[in-house]
Amino acid sequence: MSTSGGVETEVKVPLSTDAESARRMLEVRGFRVSVPRVFEANSVYDTPTEELRSKGQLLRLRLAGEVVTLTWKGPTVLAGLHKARPETELRVDDFERAHSLLTSLGFSVRFRYDKYRTEFVSSDDGGTATLDETPIGLFMELEGSPEWIDRTADSLGYSNEHYVTLSYGSLYLRQRAEHPEAPEFMVFPAS
Repeated sequence: MSTSGGVETEVKVPLSTDAESARRMLEVRGFRVSVPRVFEANSVYDTPTEELRSKGQLLRLRLAGEVVTLTWKGPTVLAGLHKARPETELRVDDFERAHSLLTSLGFSVRFRYDKYRTEFVSSDDGGTATLDETPIGLFMELEGSPEWIDRTADSLGYSNEHYVTLSYGSLYLRQRAEHPEAPEFMVFPAS
């Protein structure tokens, strides 16, 4: 079991290319894969009155391959070009038992989202880049100091005008407002 805590600072950049081209773009600029592409199933929990959401908090249980992670994110401490918020992650050994614990405490799944994620690190060790293949498109997340994020985005051909600081939940709510026929959750269609 491992834990991490601190402040997460990140931005998302929507990409208009395919995942393979995006991978090549990162590799050409000195990034290497640190965690190979994996399917993630994410469940966001809250109370029936959405108490956590109203306080700007998030409680998430993620299954990424065989790895189960419980995450709490606190209210945003830096808003603007970059989003920064406290984050604590804890590895757990059993998704179903963790789900049962959360529901026993009065939480229920309020949102679900899927993605395929590939994580990259750069040679300067200043942060990480991830490629997220989602049902609503391809996104690159840059996580590190604001300076590292801006420098890295610039080196990849993006400016702060491309930054998105919304969560996948908020992005999907926007998508559903434009497409009311979309499913309730941001998940890939069953094959």
